[in-house]
Amino acid sequence: MSVPRHLRYTWDHEWLAVDEGNATVGITAFAAKALGDVVHLRLPEVGTWVEAGESCGRIESPTAASDLYAPASGEVLEVNTALDADPTAVNSAPYSTGWLFRLRVENIAGALSADAYAAHCAHTRGNPR
Repeated sequence: MSVPRHLRYTWDHEWLAVDEGNATVGITAFAAKALGDVVHLRLPEVGTWVEAGESCGRIESPTAASDLYAPASGEVLEVNTALDADPTAVNSAPYSTGWLFRLRVENIAGALSADAYAAHCAHTRGNPR
């Protein structure tokens, strides 16, 4: 499993890329594989505040549904509207075109390094939280 080293991760299998106080957020390849083909997403609305560790949306596949947890606190700046037409981009390109939303970061609490996240996945053995 590929774990990009430039990203930060959560225990709940979200990733974030921080750049000048803003962050792009998505789910990891590990989570995308565990969910199966994503068929529907409910993402937070632009302008809303999300709190680190709290549910801010939902991801659904034909066999599973999972809450989406905010990896950081902040205001949602943008959502990936391309996923409305092609939610499977979350599976095929979770670290690029399958990103979920962007936010202005106010607090990143407990983000994991790539090495710590890889160890977490090895311990989890295919059962995302």
